[in-house]
Amino acid sequence: QVQLVESGGGAAQAGGSLRLSCAASGRTFSAYTMGWFRQAPGKEREFVAAISWNGDSTYYADSVKGRFTISRDNAKNTLYLQMNSLKPEDTARYYCAGPSRSGAMSTTRLSYVNWGQGTQVTVSS
Repeated sequence: QVQLVESGGGAAQAGGSLRLSCAASGRTFSAYTMGWFRQAPGKEREFVAAISWNGDSTYYADSVKGRFTISRDNAKNTLYLQMNSLKPEDTARYYCAGPSRSGAMSTTRLSYVNWGQGTQVTVSS
């Protein structure tokens, strides 16, 4: 069981930046493929980004590619999401998820075992 706690959300202007963090418990965080998802009001939770266990491979949703960067610090058991050039449509609650059941960088919710409580990101125009 991995416990995940997100932080770093808040309000930002369009074009601005925010950095989300996800602190993970457990000694085996470094072995896990991890992901970020988001959910806007009235919408399904959607995939944002995923990262391999060592950080060498990443994968992004088309909607955030080139603007968001997923990274990790295994020594600190922490996952990050750097969000630049924010748009109002990025407004959502952002969730950290992991590990991936298969070890692959999956885009589907059911592929991930544990979830954090989420952190709210609100982008105004």
